[in-house]
Amino acid sequence: MTAPQETDVFPLTGSTYRGPAPRYAELRAEQPVVKVPTAGGVDAWLITRYEDVRRLSADPRLSRALACGPGAPRIGGTMHTTPEMIISLDSPEHSRLRKLVAGAFTLRRVERMRANVQKVTDELLDDMEAKGGTVDLVQQLALPLPLTVIGELLGVPSEDLRKFEKWARAFATVDDRAGGEESLNGLAKLSEYIVGLIADKRATPTDDMLSELIAARDNDDRLSEPELVTFGFTLIGAGFDTTANQLANSVLALLADGQEQWRWLAEDRGRIPTAVEELLRHVNLFATDTSGFPRIAAEDIEVGGVTIEKGDAVLLALASANRDETVFTDPDRLDLAREHNPHISFGHGVHYCLGKHLGRMEMEIALDGLVRRFPDLRLAVPESELPWHNGEINHTLTSLPVTWGGRRSGGRRLQGG
Repeated sequence: MTAPQETDVFPLTGSTYRGPAPRYAELRAEQPVVKVPTAGGVDAWLITRYEDVRRLSADPRLSRALACGPGAPRIGGTMHTTPEMIISLDSPEHSRLRKLVAGAFTLRRVERMRANVQKVTDELLDDMEAKGGTVDLVQQLALPLPLTVIGELLGVPSEDLRKFEKWARAFATVDDRAGGEESLNGLAKLSEYIVGLIADKRATPTDDMLSELIAARDNDDRLSEPELVTFGFTLIGAGFDTTANQLANSVLALLADGQEQWRWLAEDRGRIPTAVEELLRHVNLFATDTSGFPRIAAEDIEVGGVTIEKGDAVLLALASANRDETVFTDPDRLDLAREHNPHISFGHGVHYCLGKHLGRMEMEIALDGLVRRFPDLRLAVPESELPWHNGEINHTLTSLPVTWGGRRSGGRRLQGG
């Protein structure tokens, strides 16, 4: 077993949307439980194998609350969160809040939204087809689709959605620079907006999830005012940003190496649900190769023959787990027909993603519409010219210029974001 290299500072270098940093494969083989320094100056245990990541994700001895409360260690490459956020809580507090909204995200409830998601998608694709030429798929589809869907679910006025997007993107900035100032400013803007929206809905309740949460606060005292505010922007932020990035990055993955994979889906759109699962596994959403949310050991834990001591910080490398050779055959290959695919892109345990059914459905409907209407879709600029946001928790494209048919863009690069 080799010692960690001097270059093993978290986040490891080399992570892209195509996959985690190459060093993870060596760590899985040689030292799957390893303590590394982080950009924030605190050492943390980095867990890289599938079985370990999955088991520890559900281990109550690993605490999110201890990683977010007063005096919590600064772990570089992670996102700033507040103690009231559901992603910052342990059970039973986490379970109490999760139950308030879990019913809205069941498979049955999400299926009732299918017709509306299809309608929103069709309208966006109608507009895309009418524009012709070169279109920025981020601004045309990947952002407005999940923004509109989560906005309608929670009752956020459509004219406010793009402002929310800007603040949420700032909030998703990792905390390595300027003491997390950019992230904190985004958080402040989000909180201020939600406080005003809550006041409006208290005066005039509507049929939406946020109004239901206000009633749970005012009538049943089932959550505090800070919890209500943070719940509002957490649901909106989580409801669009990850889906927008996953959709844009997935289209890029399908088009980057030619159009064979795209045409294969267009030939039989029944392949799309299986392909979506593979895109969820293969496309690396996380710029740090972890979910960006560290945990703290509440007591000693034995993992892979190593003792993680009480108080130690722990990082679970989901992207590495999704490339584990002992679980996935030829794991670095994008296999759209992959049958055995128990990926953990939505996490595992108590923090398993609430919006998994909604995210899957949006991905399926969007890709189905795209390959049906644009079977010859292609990148309008070389992949090397695509602009990416820097410093975010996710791999986030600023724009994704695409074209189709006989028109070519002449290599013109779109600016967006």
